[in-house]
Amino acid sequence: MKIVKHSGNIVDYNPSKLRQSLLKSGASNRQVETILKTIEEEIYEGISTKQIYKMAFSLLKKICNSHAARYNLKEAIRLLGPAGFFFEKYIARLFAAEKYQTLTNFILQGKCVSHEIDVLIKKDNSIAMVECKFHMGKDANSDVKVPMYILSRFNDLKDRRHIIYTRNDKVLDCWIVTNNRFTADAIAFAKCSKLNLLSWNYPEKNNLKTKNDSNHLYPVTCLTTLSLSEKDKLLVLDVILVKEIINNSECLERIGLSPNRIQNVLKEASELCEYI
Repeated sequence: MKIVKHSGNIVDYNPSKLRQSLLKSGASNRQVETILKTIEEEIYEGISTKQIYKMAFSLLKKICNSHAARYNLKEAIRLLGPAGFFFEKYIARLFAAEKYQTLTNFILQGKCVSHEIDVLIKKDNSIAMVECKFHMGKDANSDVKVPMYILSRFNDLKDRRHIIYTRNDKVLDCWIVTNNRFTADAIAFAKCSKLNLLSWNYPEKNNLKTKNDSNHLYPVTCLTTLSLSEKDKLLVLDVILVKEIINNSECLERIGLSPNRIQNVLKEASELCEYI
């Protein structure tokens, strides 16, 4: 059976790929097989991957909210837009979880011009700049022009002394992070130029997806028990990660949730982060 991807490309329906993503959500083998059987009874020639995703998400949600939330991770990261400001805060949280000191939206003077840096990180007295390339489009990729441009900014900054954590700091390294993917040329150029890349699926064993799953760094936008407007209110309150809700029901009270709904949100958050 042929299905239509977001890009418009027509491919064969691959139940194995769907099975794997459902298992990663935390659903059991029996639950996954039931979902696959239901979907296979309803799909048709030419159905879009978006419609299949919606069906799978809805079926997961009936089983367990936290399974659906984990399955919804990539879309949840996209909901940190559209401007990308909250995505930058989210990336800072990911580095902070790995024991980095972090600063966001910091202006540094280069040799030629000044630069607004999305995130600065420090560990073991080494400081790096992190540039975030946020895409709202699901099929948008960061091509080779992105690392080429950011390398020029890094080169303008790296040989100068800056006032960051002390009055005599140097920016010694550079990261580029995107919520989608890098093209093959972008990866090749970054490797050649010694730039660090982080995306949804790169590097293979330490990417956005694996960092989330291993450290439970899920953004609040993945929670199924909150509306879009409620998620936006939490982001404005600087509540970026699901972890930050647990043992902090005050933030849920501040956005107007009833005691019963607060309990539902906390239950989903605890299950998602495996604090049971």
